[in-house]
Amino acid sequence: MQGGSRHTDTGGNVNPFAPHLTGDLSPEANELVTQIVRGQLKNPYATPHEAALRRDESDRDRDTALRPAFVRDTEKILHMPAYNRLNGKTQVFSFRENDDITRRGLHVQLVARVARDIGYALGLNLDLIEAIALGHDIGHTPFGHAGERFLNEVFHKRTGRWFFHNVQSVRVLDVLYGRNVSIQTLDGVICHNGEFEKQVLRTSDLSDVAGFDAMVRDCWTRGEEAIVHLAPMTLEGCVVRISDIIAYVGKDRQDAIRAGIADEDTFDDGLGGAYNAWASRAFVGDVVEHSVGRSKIAMSEEAFNEMKRAKRENYKKIYGASEVDGEFDRGMADLFDAIYHSVLDDLVAGREESPVFRHHIRIMLQGLSHYGRTYDWESDLDLTAVDYLSSMTDNYFMAFAEHLYPGSKRLFRRCEHF
Repeated sequence: MQGGSRHTDTGGNVNPFAPHLTGDLSPEANELVTQIVRGQLKNPYATPHEAALRRDESDRDRDTALRPAFVRDTEKILHMPAYNRLNGKTQVFSFRENDDITRRGLHVQLVARVARDIGYALGLNLDLIEAIALGHDIGHTPFGHAGERFLNEVFHKRTGRWFFHNVQSVRVLDVLYGRNVSIQTLDGVICHNGEFEKQVLRTSDLSDVAGFDAMVRDCWTRGEEAIVHLAPMTLEGCVVRISDIIAYVGKDRQDAIRAGIADEDTFDDGLGGAYNAWASRAFVGDVVEHSVGRSKIAMSEEAFNEMKRAKRENYKKIYGASEVDGEFDRGMADLFDAIYHSVLDDLVAGREESPVFRHHIRIMLQGLSHYGRTYDWESDLDLTAVDYLSSMTDNYFMAFAEHLYPGSKRLFRRCEHF
């Protein structure tokens, strides 16, 4: 096994912690999938385009043969500036000038690819899956989960509310850009919860806009206490939720090896960077095996236990490694706090020449005016500060920080190409 662990093709490799996960389907599951992909069998639990719920049911967004409802959602998301900024935001590793390390823009595409593979085999709506996957991290902060944690600290201290990127992603899609994205897509985005794995995912009974809005408000006020209990309203949303973990659990290992945080012998399973290919085959096959023809998305106990084990190992050897954690000492948290309060001061004073007005508020107002909507930034200045900071790319945040506080450059421990 040691010799095989160096290859990216894991066809001959076995994970010693999950030796029965091959990615192959049983004859019964294979027959069902074959009938589904040939169009001989339809999944009664798939979400049809005509079921799309929107705040505005105007003709402009009506379902057509050429542009079905959830195709429209995907196109709306792709054309948002916030989507483009994902290419400039950390997935796991910050301050590294390495073009081969995953950024958040690639991550959402990888989630979409994994989810489409599962959805195709199950006969689900691939357009809804793609829209949810591409939009699920659109409200993420710069510097990944560290940035999310720092922004939440100052926001919660000031307001008693909680900042989580999945909730902010809904706000970006639904409020800041006002593009009338469907409730099914928004629901899948807020429920993606890549940090909370579950062996069986069942849909909620959410069925209207009012119920969705109540769920969002609950997340702002109760934070993780509410988020941990979220369940998608569609099977497509359930697929994206499990695909988020499948997409990053192995890819983060490849990136850690490229970044020099780990090597091919770091991980207990012996697969090294090839774990990504193993996971893509084994977990996808297992999910399809235990979900095809059913009203839920499920994994076997073996697969679920291995996913949890691999995540725990990633936390120990990658996310919690001193080389990664050390990039974000208390100075970075203090910097987020200082920038937040500087932005808030500009908002309170109405300094229209400041960056928050020139680079954020005016742009939002101009974009929303095309849809007969406006950005109510004055009613909640803390939330406007959150909108601005969470929209920043890593490079913009660093440039803004150095503009305000020239000495902050020492906190950005860049690892350059040469």
